[in-house]
Amino acid sequence: MKMINLVNRAGVFTLILLFVFQSCSSSNDAGEDIPTNAAPTNLSVQVDVVGKTAENPNGDGSGKVKLTISASNATQYKVLINNELKESTSGDFTYEFTASGTSSYPVLVSAYNGSKFISTSTTVNIFVARKVIWSDEFNVDGAPDASKWGYDLGNGNGWGNNELQYYTNRSENVKIEGGLLKITAIKENYQGSQYTSTRMLTKGKFSFKYGRAEVRAKLPVGGGTWPAFWLLGANIDTVPWPGCGEIDILESVGNNPNVIHSSLHSPGRSGNTPDTKTTTAPNSTTEFHIYAAEWSAESIKFFVDDNLFYTYKNSSTTPFNNNFFVIINFAMGGNFGGAVDPNFKSATYEVDYVRVYN
Repeated sequence: MKMINLVNRAGVFTLILLFVFQSCSSSNDAGEDIPTNAAPTNLSVQVDVVGKTAENPNGDGSGKVKLTISASNATQYKVLINNELKESTSGDFTYEFTASGTSSYPVLVSAYNGSKFISTSTTVNIFVARKVIWSDEFNVDGAPDASKWGYDLGNGNGWGNNELQYYTNRSENVKIEGGLLKITAIKENYQGSQYTSTRMLTKGKFSFKYGRAEVRAKLPVGGGTWPAFWLLGANIDTVPWPGCGEIDILESVGNNPNVIHSSLHSPGRSGNTPDTKTTTAPNSTTEFHIYAAEWSAESIKFFVDDNLFYTYKNSSTTPFNNNFFVIINFAMGGNFGGAVDPNFKSATYEVDYVRVYN
């Protein structure tokens, strides 16, 4: 899916002021043979998009650009590109954009000698192809890959939702079999809890900022079941919830089957957050569906089988501009899961894959 990201003139002007300030505060580290009283002149900038052709005017999808900068009397160059400040003494370097889609970015360039400088700006249009940056296809039978997944264990005092399960990493509760991750909730007395299940997460192993996260899954059956696929702020240990932010891509409860919830939690919008929408996924317990979110600095969009049903407007004031890690879990009961069917014995949440794209 292509995304156009245009920076308005006011935004460019603000970046220029910041850039010039940072340039002026730098010292001269090279070019001692050039007198410090010689101001740079004749600044030129050439931006070459890798793979640019008549058929692909915005490049080959790699997102790579090559910059060639020159100026008389210059000892150092600074470039502000994609809100990143880069330095070069040669004036030649490459940069790789990672946000998928076709976007227009300002490129602000300064050449300086001591405290004297000259600046200019240009714009680059670039296409970045979508690619997988992390995934688990669950193709090897046995326990989940320990290099990708860890576990939250125990009852967590109800995990803040009065949930009933005790989370384990036992094979009875979690295993890979026949190309599927299977998380099974079981009614049993275990460590003082009435049910067991699993909550697995990539914390400390993988996190990302912006992109698309998706799961292909078949949901469990039964009143009180509560499967989920979600993202949590990687800074949770220093910025406690909800300050770290939470992006719920998939939540569903067995007491209201085939209804899919997508929600966001942030300061002042925890608990019964107003930032939530629902849609339906017919036969969600007998068929696999793809549940996904596409996340950028501007928005977070939620999909079921690539059908968009909720768009949240992101901004610099939300927690949703930092790294997040991935969680898959299967809870029982609680504030959201509701009453458990007294005839419940066990149910399985099946996951075909989890993929994260740039």
